[in-house]
Amino acid sequence: MSDRAPLDEAGAAGAGPVRLLVLNGPNLDRLGRREPEIYGHQTLADLERALAAEAATLGAAIVCRQSNHEGDLVGWVGAAEDEGFHAILLNAGALTHTSYSLYDALRGSSLPCVEVHLSNPEAREPFRHQSVIAAACVGKVSGFGVASYALAARGALAVLAKAASD
Repeated sequence: MSDRAPLDEAGAAGAGPVRLLVLNGPNLDRLGRREPEIYGHQTLADLERALAAEAATLGAAIVCRQSNHEGDLVGWVGAAEDEGFHAILLNAGALTHTSYSLYDALRGSSLPCVEVHLSNPEAREPFRHQSVIAAACVGKVSGFGVASYALAARGALAVLAKAASD
């Protein structure tokens, strides 16, 4: 049984909306300018606005943060529950493939995390085929561009709703 407030059918907690922490790693601040043939033309601000609108329709609230520094991401994961978040959406960028410290932070957190990517890493360079954080996440959404984030939010809310009903 979960100690969190029960979720209604929209995924909202009884004590206010479900809060999702959306973390974006290195180079995601360059969206819209960096390799648009892979990542698209939308900026990170565009992505965040679209996700906030989608989250609101689902009865959730989001807070978005981006850093090019691994330690910032590790710290934000570690503090997420204390800051009142219910789940994490994480696009760790290239740190997905290298960061054991992010893996450890996710494992040390009691919050579910959904790994998210704009592109499909498995369809790209061989070094991108391995995610070291995947085993610490409840799921992964990739390859759908900006829509990957909305799908990840829906997945996180479904995990929270299931946990609340168990």
